[in-house]
Amino acid sequence: MKSAADHCQSFVRESDRDRYLASLFAGDEMRRGLFALFAFNTEVSRVREIVSDPLPGEIRLQWWRDALEGEGHGDVESHPVLAELRWAMDRFNLPAAPLLNLIEARTFDLYDDPMPSLNDLEGYTGETSSALIQLASIVLTNGEDPGTGEVAGHAGIAYAVTGLLRALPLHAARRQMFLPADVLRRHGVEPETVFQGKTTPQLKAAVEELRLYATDHLLRTRSLIGCVGQKVIPAFLPVCLVEPHLERMRKKNYDPLRDFVELSPLRRQWMLWRAWKQACKSSRHSA
Repeated sequence: MKSAADHCQSFVRESDRDRYLASLFAGDEMRRGLFALFAFNTEVSRVREIVSDPLPGEIRLQWWRDALEGEGHGDVESHPVLAELRWAMDRFNLPAAPLLNLIEARTFDLYDDPMPSLNDLEGYTGETSSALIQLASIVLTNGEDPGTGEVAGHAGIAYAVTGLLRALPLHAARRQMFLPADVLRRHGVEPETVFQGKTTPQLKAAVEELRLYATDHLLRTRSLIGCVGQKVIPAFLPVCLVEPHLERMRKKNYDPLRDFVELSPLRRQWMLWRAWKQACKSSRHSA
């Protein structure tokens, strides 16, 4: 039988390739902590995909809340991801509050309600993607304060908004709307036309606004990344994939409801390695 640690490693390798590859640049014990954290994130983020309606999803998320608050029942002790997450929380002094906030934010995924505003989208991505980068940074600093709160905030927003734009065809097909309602109104986009798969000039304008929004947070990340020490670099490595994805969305023939923007596995791995080497070189020069 696989150990809980092996299970999490395999699970992350199959379900979250970007973060899996980035984690390989961390030391063994810290890598184990990262896999536990990312496996938990995948368990929570995929609930929408494995339930038939919101109620079972709410029950699954409540199970995770209870487990983290020490009130779990049933097969809590035998769950490999939970076992590893608890180990990581104890070993690296990870706070429970951001994990609980991440679960709460993921409740939005269960329903077809539109994202109300750009401000709400920023809150959602902050409590999911940004929080995950910050927690990973704590693991990589062996439980100490990494001093990366601000840069993790911008990095997480850039990475998550880019991911949501890339996933627009999938979300539209299942009538799920992450594009903020205020942005859609500003450009005269009717959500129903998106669900019907109709790419309009208005939709392209709304997507372009969000692409520029992600780009702005990427630039803010770059302006602050100098404060990130070498040992924390693996937490931020996936953000190096944001720019090439956003660049593809700039093409005139880009169709946000038809085109799945993706990098080849080889290019993705090469870009992560190159970003690692460049970050290490910059870190040595600034030391």
